Amino acid sequence: MGDKKQALTVVESPTNSVQQQNPITQIQSKFKELESGVKIWLSKQSLPVEAAVVTAGGATQGALIGALMGTLTQDMSSSMPVSPTTPGLDPKTLASMQQAQALSGGPLVQARNFAVMTGVNVGLSCVLKRVKGKEDVWTSMAAAFGSGAMFSLVSGMGGPNLIPNMVSSGAFFALAQGGIFKLGEKFSKSQPQEDDPFYAKTRSMLVNLGLQSYEKNFKKGMLNDRTLPLLNDSALRDVNIPPGPRLIILDQIERDPELKDRRRK
Repeated sequence: MGDKKQALTVVESPTNSVQQQNPITQIQSKFKELESGVKIWLSKQSLPVEAAVVTAGGATQGALIGALMGTLTQDMSSSMPVSPTTPGLDPKTLASMQQAQALSGGPLVQARNFAVMTGVNVGLSCVLKRVKGKEDVWTSMAAAFGSGAMFSLVSGMGGPNLIPNMVSSGAFFALAQGGIFKLGEKFSKSQPQEDDPFYAKTRSMLVNLGLQSYEKNFKKGMLNDRTLPLLNDSALRDVNIPPGPRLIILDQIERDPELKDRRRK
């Protein structure tokens, strides 16, 4: 009896230790699971609903970034040596000073500017991706062009030549985004493919149990959230998971109310 208790302690202690030592990893796993759920929900909505939600989310994120930048640079406008209204200034110098002031505005100004820029970018990207059925360098560049043009408009960087500057700003954003997209493509080819959104719960379970090293075994066996309630000892043995981890995984499935209900159906 004492040997059994000792063996049980040996099996369970790594799990408890990992759970206590890796709270950040657990939070990241939960966040990824939530993110995957939101993506799945959005994919089932109509285009206007998806575009509106994505645009609002992007604008909120941009506003937070802009407010932070505005807080850090709000003193820059007060240190400008010459006011833009000073008579006799060269038009090019005046335009340059207006652009500098646009980039050094306070938190509210930058929150507005970045909210428009990021909101337009993710909104256009969402619409183009849904229409074309995929995201490529052209959809990315088109979205960046729109965001650059709108940023030039709302920030005041356009100066007296509003339309030409909107076009040039949009073109600059598009070229920069296109280059970043191509670099990302090359980098992603050497990295593992993005995980199936239906794998989020499985990964979360493995991380919480301290068994994330067996994630590759699950992927090789194509075991994901859909097959999780169906797992048995034989299936786990087929993907070369040792007896101890198999017992822990099966015990966790039995303890999970959601998986337990699905297993009975």
